[in-house]
Amino acid sequence: MIINIIRQQQTLSPAVRWILGIAFTFFIALLGYYLAMVPGFTLTGQLASAIFISILYRQIAGYPEWLRAGITFSSKKLLRFAIILYGIKLNVSLILQDGLPILLLGAVVIAFALLASVWLSKAMNANRSITLLVGAGTGICGAAAIAAVAPIVEAKEEDTAIGVGIIALFGTIFSVGYTIIRPFLPLTASEYGIWSGISLHEVAHVALAAAPGGETALAMGLLAKLGRVFLLVPVCFLFMYIVKRKSTGSKQHIPFPWFLIGFILMSLAGTYILGPVIPFSDTAMTAVTEITTWCLTAAMVGLGLSVSLKDLKNKALKPMIIITIVSLTLSILTFVIVKWFY
Repeated sequence: MIINIIRQQQTLSPAVRWILGIAFTFFIALLGYYLAMVPGFTLTGQLASAIFISILYRQIAGYPEWLRAGITFSSKKLLRFAIILYGIKLNVSLILQDGLPILLLGAVVIAFALLASVWLSKAMNANRSITLLVGAGTGICGAAAIAAVAPIVEAKEEDTAIGVGIIALFGTIFSVGYTIIRPFLPLTASEYGIWSGISLHEVAHVALAAAPGGETALAMGLLAKLGRVFLLVPVCFLFMYIVKRKSTGSKQHIPFPWFLIGFILMSLAGTYILGPVIPFSDTAMTAVTEITTWCLTAAMVGLGLSVSLKDLKNKALKPMIIITIVSLTLSILTFVIVKWFY
């Protein structure tokens, strides 16, 4: 049946191709879900596994041009929709009440990650687009931050996919490393949780690293991480301001990131409406989280299909060296800060 559809692709209407393109990204997302269950891929997660499959498909079969409309919809529209839904995880009240000191430390972490990445990019003559995205992912919240920043700085889809892949890889390596060295660290459960949440890349990486430290470590880790997620919106608007200043005098138009407004509204709704006013069970929250994950994964598949491995070595090697330097330095500095000030 699939072969017949491919043979008859020229006769399919644009609407059908659009639907099939979206379905194609979700199909690879499903393959990524199952690949993540295979030993060796369990720690990388569904998102990274799906990106790996989509990049591999592109190199073997090429880009499925006849499905481009649907794939583009996934990589752009579904990506923004996923970021909006991602906001529901952010408990604004909790951060404002109990996380202000950690929020301040999170701001320092983000500034360090971005400035260090940009400086090293210039010093090493690395690909600035990828390095900037990786710096944002390292400092804020991994793939979600990269997805939010990319359209503002007008990053290529290939660069965005490479950045997400790098963050997934290094975030996994560092989180596993944290769990290995945890028993030997002179940190309390609370301190270890804060250190994990303030220095690791993704929310999932923080959960992976902090969980072995117990409930207190996990709670403090997620609180510290959510503080950095909270800063995603102001950082994006800062990027928007910088890009506009650089484009002053040109005809370049910087589209307003309306999806960030959706992110804010969803965060406020999740904090003050869903639960306090409108009943919202843990089951419903889990369902929203699953929808977010699948939409984000399908979007990353669309980005992964644009990656050509011919240029990957030249474009990704130096950003990978930079994220190694920045992540290691960040881990050491935040460890010292948490140990002596918390």
